[in-house]
This record gives sequence, C-alpha cells and structure tokens, in this order.
Amino acid sequence: MARGNSQKLKILYLLRILQEETDERHPLGAAALLQRLEAYGIQAERKSVYDDIEQLRSFGYDIVFVKSRTQGGYYLGSREFELPELKLLVDAVQASKFMTARKSRELIGKLERFASREEGRQLQRQVYVAGRIKTEQENIYYNVDAIHRALQEQVQVSFLYMEWGLDGKLHPRKEGALYRVSPWALLWSDENYYMIGFDGEAAMIKHYRVDKMQRIGLLEEKRQGEEEFSHFDLPAYANRTFGMYGGQVTQVNLVFPNGMAGVVMDRFGKDTRMRRVDDGHFQARVTVAVSGQFFGWLAGLGNQVRLAGPPEVVSAYRRHLQDIVSVYGEEN
Repeated sequence: MARGNSQKLKILYLLRILQEETDERHPLGAAALLQRLEAYGIQAERKSVYDDIEQLRSFGYDIVFVKSRTQGGYYLGSREFELPELKLLVDAVQASKFMTARKSRELIGKLERFASREEGRQLQRQVYVAGRIKTEQENIYYNVDAIHRALQEQVQVSFLYMEWGLDGKLHPRKEGALYRVSPWALLWSDENYYMIGFDGEAAMIKHYRVDKMQRIGLLEEKRQGEEEFSHFDLPAYANRTFGMYGGQVTQVNLVFPNGMAGVVMDRFGKDTRMRRVDDGHFQARVTVAVSGQFFGWLAGLGNQVRLAGPPEVVSAYRRHLQDIVSVYGEEN
C-alpha cells in the first residue's frame, strides 16, 4: 500500500481496531495501537494516533482513555448496541422456530460485529427451547420482504399456498391455483409469521402462514378491504384466534379459580373483564374464535375451568369432548 493512501486510511483502520479489539476490560495503549496499524501496513507516530483519536471524538465516537500502569489505554466506550442488548437479540434469533439454523448462524455472526472481539465470544450462546424444531424453509425471508413492499405500495399479491403431504413435502392447495389477497398486516404469533389480508372473493379477513406461501407476486391492482380494516384490532385478533385457526367470533364466559388470573391475562390481555363469582372463583368474559383449537386449549386447563356460556358454545364443547371419548370406545 502506497504511503499516501495508507495515511489517508489510517484513521479508518484505527477506528476498526478500536471497534474490534477494545472494550472496557481490554483497552489498548498507544504502542499497541501502532503495532496493530503496522500489521495493516501503516507506519505512524504516536502524535498522529493521538490526533486521530481526537478527530474521532470530535466526530462523536466515545473513545475512553484509562490511565493505569498495568492495563491502561484507549477503548470504545459506547456502541450502537450494549452487550446485554446483543445477548437478548442473539437469544431471540437462536430460539426462533421460523428461522433456519444456517440463517440463525449468519445473523448471529453479523450481530457479533457490533461488539468487540472478546465480547463477541459471549454471543456464541445456545438457547434451547423445549420442543423447538428449526424450519428448513429459507424462502420466508424473501416472502416477508415481498409482503412489506406490497404493504408499502398498497397493492394486492398473488401466491401459491402450500400444505404438507404424507411424503414430507409441500404441495400447492387448490390444485395449484394462485391466491389473490390484499395484505394489510404481518403478525408473528406462536413462532410463526402470518400475513393478515382481505380476500376479495370471499369478502372477509383471512390469515396465511408466510412460510407456506410460494411464488409471491406483487399485482398492479390496489388492495381491497379498507372499510373492514378501518376498525381492525390486530392484538385482539391474535388473542382470540387460537393457534391462528379461525372460527365463529363469539363472546364466552369462563369461570376460573382465583389462582389462574395470570393465565387469563397472559392469554387475553390485562384489560380483560373479570368479576368475582365467590370466594374462590372469578368469571372472565372474553371474545374468542370458537374452534377445535379453542376447545383444546380449554380442555388442557382441566376441570378447574368451566365454560359457563353461551349455551350453544357449551353444547358444542360438550359434543367436542364426547366425540373424542367415542374414538376410544367403552372399556371392557
């Protein structure tokens, strides 16, 4: 590298050294900085390094000097992300079901660049979540990007919607016919991405799992459903749609023991209406999409919880339980 060019790049290499090799526990003195610069083929004097550090400080970089006989020197004080923030992001990436193992490693590698080399080693963490299986579908990243573009441009999208077959492969629904939907929102629920949109043909709001969408195309037609989405409450939609399976939206009354107030708030939100029934129980009135998934959630809570109304939903739940029992027949 020619001396003139190397001197022009010196301040950039100095910044790289500070970013990659220094933190509060690992400062570098002037001699060490000169040695690192020399490894890049840059000859420098102490005074020029001091001048460059002052220039970087003037530009806004938080470069701290520690005076110590044993381990004094300079380090980059504040960064775009603090180490605890990076650890939180890495944990989220590692635990995400919708993200492939390869993509998780790539993103964690990029996050490491926001920390020093020593701190970056702490980001090589393994977060294990019970029952968590990583997806093998890489198309989700391109799908999300395409849907975001459609949302920004307010246009309809077309796509193939897939389902799993017994051969372990994805096959298109509707014999390969393209779906045409007006996207209005993206929702992350139960570790999956969903596109919330308006189906003009059915004249209703529907949702689609993004990882099961293929060959997404942006159409020229402007999206439909403005009136339906003018009063659409996305958090409420997510709370009442169990496992993102639709059903008739109904208000139901559920009776819980007092110790399960947290279960209600976790599922339906802290603003859920709850009233005392007796010393040990309370009733919650909530809006749900009545489906097999809702009944499954209710059955999973056991006999502590009682569905108190309306009568038609209670009857449907009773039939649901009886149908399950009938599969197993009578005991001899």
